[in-house]
Amino acid sequence: MKTYFFAAAFAATFISCQQAAHTSQTGASVSKSPSSPAKAVANHLYMDVHQLEPGKVTYGAVAEAHAKDLAVQGKYNAHFLRYWVDEAKGRVYCLSSAPGIASIRKTHAEAHGLLPDEIYPVTEGMEAALTGGKYLFLDVHELGAGKVTAQDVAAAHQKDLASQQKYGVNFINYWVSEKEGRVLCLSEAADSTAIIKTHQEAHGLLPAYVVQVKQGE
Repeated sequence: MKTYFFAAAFAATFISCQQAAHTSQTGASVSKSPSSPAKAVANHLYMDVHQLEPGKVTYGAVAEAHAKDLAVQGKYNAHFLRYWVDEAKGRVYCLSSAPGIASIRKTHAEAHGLLPDEIYPVTEGMEAALTGGKYLFLDVHELGAGKVTAQDVAAAHQKDLASQQKYGVNFINYWVSEKEGRVLCLSEAADSTAIIKTHQEAHGLLPAYVVQVKQGE
């Protein structure tokens, strides 16, 4: 009964993320309020994370909920950009642009009622193209609040790019939360070991964990 509840609830839920304009370094964009078209609203990038139980979420269920968030997001000046589903661990990561955390919560609350476990501001790097033909991974570094800056991660990312070819990895992008001391890296690789080896050779900063994900937009 519990398994059915989670599956049914999530099927009626969750993220709908689509491409919207956003800057790569500041994490900010500008949107217009639907109630006042001439008024510009400054948006910032956020990552929100839903943590369900392993095996209680599927990529298909997340995709089916796409229209629910899209139908509501404009009301709160939010723009859901992309999402990543870790079916094995039961986690969903979603990147969005909004004036603040409250906008994201209100969108989810009205669209389907299931709120994320975490929402934190992020900045991102320069995105590279997907090559296809390999698996997609998110690796997460937990460095501690106040112990990492966007500049530090940009420098480390350049070292990753210099070493990635040796291990057949393609680093797509990264997101930094200075407040949380967290870094998320998105990459393509044959397996998670290749990602760890690249990080180890490039700068020695190993992720707390690496998960295989499916991406939606």
